[in-house]
Amino acid sequence: MAEKLPPSPGGGITPLQQMLASGTGAILTSLFVTPLDVVKIRLQAQRTPFSKGKCFLYCNGLMDHLYVCQNGNGCTAWYKAPGRFTGTLDAFVKITRNEGIRSLWSGLPPTLVMAVPATVIYFTTYDQLRDYLHTRMGSWNHYIPLLAGALARLGAVTVISPLELIRTKMQSQQLSYRELRVCIQSAVAQDGWLSLWRGWGPTVLRDVPFSALYWFNYELVRTWLCRQAWLDGATFMVSFASGAISGTVAAVLTLPFDVVKTQRQIELGDSEVHPVTASKPSSTWLLMQRIRAESGTRGLFAGFLPRVIKVAPACAIMISTYEFGKSFFQKLNQEQQLRGL
Repeated sequence: MAEKLPPSPGGGITPLQQMLASGTGAILTSLFVTPLDVVKIRLQAQRTPFSKGKCFLYCNGLMDHLYVCQNGNGCTAWYKAPGRFTGTLDAFVKITRNEGIRSLWSGLPPTLVMAVPATVIYFTTYDQLRDYLHTRMGSWNHYIPLLAGALARLGAVTVISPLELIRTKMQSQQLSYRELRVCIQSAVAQDGWLSLWRGWGPTVLRDVPFSALYWFNYELVRTWLCRQAWLDGATFMVSFASGAISGTVAAVLTLPFDVVKTQRQIELGDSEVHPVTASKPSSTWLLMQRIRAESGTRGLFAGFLPRVIKVAPACAIMISTYEFGKSFFQKLNQEQQLRGL
């Protein structure tokens, strides 16, 4: 059933201002979430030491990035000296005390180069599509954020996917920019332009449903919370709570796709690092069947708690900062208009 569009601070600002708001949110989200993932990777390395050429996933709260450990446990981007940790809190304390607090943000700068533009494209496209669909339909419909969220994420993944593959090639083979150009030309000549989008399928399979569910639930929860609190527009805390709730729901419902995407991404990374010995990456469907055969249906929901712990605060920080930024620019524009009268 169609209804009036709920109050939102998104109106009355330019696309450039939307980009600035989303870029700021992306940086703040990364600064908060990165230490959690650095500690997780350190604990993983303690249980199973990283060998040379080992691929692992690193998440800064916005994107998953494939990293290749070049020197085994001497992987300087991740830790200066191996430590023995008894748990997450112990790891935080020991890393800060022995290596300095900056070590908790290891590997962040190169991932921001990818994650910030991807987030800016994604959030700005979502808002533009959402407003366009609302204008075209003439009234507010609950399915508008569902469709806008899916299309915006599809576009962002399609733009970023080849860049992420290029980044992995540079890191795994330690190529110069000139060598990288030759490598890409060779790959395109051999397998065609579509070879640059290897890994696109599993990423889309997880990210597009996640985005559709996230925005659908976010708009519903935000509207409901505003009504309960008798608010004309969403406050920072309303946006924060709405983001956390909708992020949690989307993360749980798309968890099987996340498990498959993680394994597929590591397989693709291995095939880049060891092109001769690596087996051909499985299709998404075969990989899902294999996980189910080896670990049962529960295997498709592995990592439930860590994913929710990471996704909920990341979504909450990102959306609340973004909405705050849009609200700030809206007030700024209104003040400028009043001065001009």
